[in-house]
Amino acid sequence: MAKKSFKRTTVTAALPYANGPLHIGHVAGAYLPADTYVRYLRLKGEDVAFVCGSDEHGVAITLGAKKEGVTPKQFVDKYHELMKKAFQDFGISFDIYSRTSNPLHHQTSQDFFRKIDAQNLFIEETSDQYYDEQENIFLADRYIVGTCPNCGHTNAYGDQCEKCGTSLSPRQLINPRSTVSGKAPVLKPTKHWYFPLDKYEDWLKEWLIKGHKDDWKINVYGQCKSWIDQGLQPRSITRDLDWGIPVPREDAKGKVLYVWFDAPIGYISATKELKGDDWEKYWKDPDTRLIHFIGKDNIVFHCIIFPAMLQAEGSFILPDNVPANEFLNLEGDKISTSRNHAVWLHEYLVDFPNRRDELRYVLNSISPETKDSDFTWKDYQQKVNSELVSILGNFVNRVMVLTWKYFDGKVPSAHELPATSDKRKMVLALYQQTHAELEKSVGELIAALEGFRFREAQFQLMNLARVGNKFLADTEPWKLAKDDREAVGSILSYSLMIVGNLAIASEPFLPDGSASIFHQLNIQPTSQKHLFWNTGKLVEPVPEGHMLREAALLYRQVEDAEIEVQVEKLRKSKASKMESAPPQIKPLKPEIVFDDFGKIDIRIGVVTPAEKMPKSDKLLKLTVNSGLDTRIILSGIAKHYTPEEMVGKQVTFVANLAPRKMMGTESQGMILMAEDTDGKLRLLQPSELVAPGSLVS
Repeated sequence: MAKKSFKRTTVTAALPYANGPLHIGHVAGAYLPADTYVRYLRLKGEDVAFVCGSDEHGVAITLGAKKEGVTPKQFVDKYHELMKKAFQDFGISFDIYSRTSNPLHHQTSQDFFRKIDAQNLFIEETSDQYYDEQENIFLADRYIVGTCPNCGHTNAYGDQCEKCGTSLSPRQLINPRSTVSGKAPVLKPTKHWYFPLDKYEDWLKEWLIKGHKDDWKINVYGQCKSWIDQGLQPRSITRDLDWGIPVPREDAKGKVLYVWFDAPIGYISATKELKGDDWEKYWKDPDTRLIHFIGKDNIVFHCIIFPAMLQAEGSFILPDNVPANEFLNLEGDKISTSRNHAVWLHEYLVDFPNRRDELRYVLNSISPETKDSDFTWKDYQQKVNSELVSILGNFVNRVMVLTWKYFDGKVPSAHELPATSDKRKMVLALYQQTHAELEKSVGELIAALEGFRFREAQFQLMNLARVGNKFLADTEPWKLAKDDREAVGSILSYSLMIVGNLAIASEPFLPDGSASIFHQLNIQPTSQKHLFWNTGKLVEPVPEGHMLREAALLYRQVEDAEIEVQVEKLRKSKASKMESAPPQIKPLKPEIVFDDFGKIDIRIGVVTPAEKMPKSDKLLKLTVNSGLDTRIILSGIAKHYTPEEMVGKQVTFVANLAPRKMMGTESQGMILMAEDTDGKLRLLQPSELVAPGSLVS
């Protein structure tokens, strides 16, 4: 099928929640890929609206405000300004950064509700809902935790178990408790309005499951399919709160729109604010392409719930793609705001002034595009020093310095070089070889950007510099300077052409470095930029006889001492958090008698083969030698252990648990784990090797 062409593109980046500062996980997940892509579209000369803003409603805001002793408005004002400044300082090039407390957003969300309500699509239902008597609030799904009825995880949320991935409702939780007070909630009747998501299940199967099977990322498509396959249910889109957007109905006093109903509408209201009367072109014209950049925790809302809302409203276009990323970890551990285990964007910009490109480069190089990835400060140092400095920066600087040395900073003539010597023959052959390699990389770079493969695209960018370095090293113009000035001029003219194309190619990824190269070249070739990005062919941005500016280093080395400071900062913040907030140990379960325990057969086994379960990012398929037999046990530990790590490990398992089918595979037991206070799972193992089948008693 031929790819549809569009007249314009609306690009959204997930609205960050206004309850804390931004960290590098946020940047890597949604904002850097979105910014890279938008810069690419603009360089092609395309009409783009890049919108974002602060998400400022919901229970978490009221709780955060209460904790800080301020009003919700004061609370969101603080974090909105902090995030907005961090984005600006980092160079994320939004066309607008708005906020959901804006009156225009309130009106837009209410109008959206009214349009659907006028069709009598909402379900009105009075039902018992969990209520925290101590805090006097109804509890949203995410503010209730309990034991998952599917896998037994004791910290499952009221909407989903993050251990096994099962979609839940609060009433399904065993032993529910409020995350606000820690107390067991009570049920109280309350009236709410529900969006009939189940009525759109068949439409979603056609539009998403069938329509986007081949063009959406596998991690996005897989999560959506899993959700839809479980069966969709009506979802409440109102809440009992005094902070938020009032439900526009006379019989809905004291109710506000659920934050996940109003938040994505924030993209629309931000576009209204940006474009005025022209906004509808960017949301209702079928010649507009809509793309959402988000993290994996927002996939369901952007791929299932919001499209169903748009379809119900009836006048909006639907997302063409949702290139969601997975999560970024930090130094081998999950980024945690509660433990202060994070690299905060605003702090990075203070600690590393004028080094925005360096962070962009490293985050793009480890972008968690289809699976979680890990940021380490040592890796940051290595990538900056060995790639940005030693490859890209080195090539640009060498060419500039040589041009000043041999031609006083004036672009030499690209002479026709008759093959009058063996050296010239080699140089001519290298021209052809280098040109072919460069244009191949440019083509692959553009194809990767079109496919939202930013890691690959950036690799191809760096490959342009690698090819340039090799050309310079192989031609050795400094050895020809005495005897063949024409050949030197031709080599440096061609090298400057590579530098000019590098400046153009690096602009979406390294905007500061690109600007520095353009400054040194003393050019700003707008038309040639368009030609480069639209044709995938090298251009001639630096004319013969053109005067260059003085050479300057693009990037500098990151020193060991700088890295040690950051590693120590993480260590101290983690230690301080542990000291100030001792671990929250879970309470004892109800008392049992010895006979209850005696029914459980717990044994030691050894893992032989181990593999990841297809289409699951949580489950490992373990083949266990139990001493009595060889059995398959599925365990939700894939985020804590790799298959390779598990092979040969002794494990403690429940041997007489009734077999249970999961994702089409029968699991014959349960691996026992210890869950740390930070959610990490650890194997329970004997201190010394014991024979498989040994009974635990």
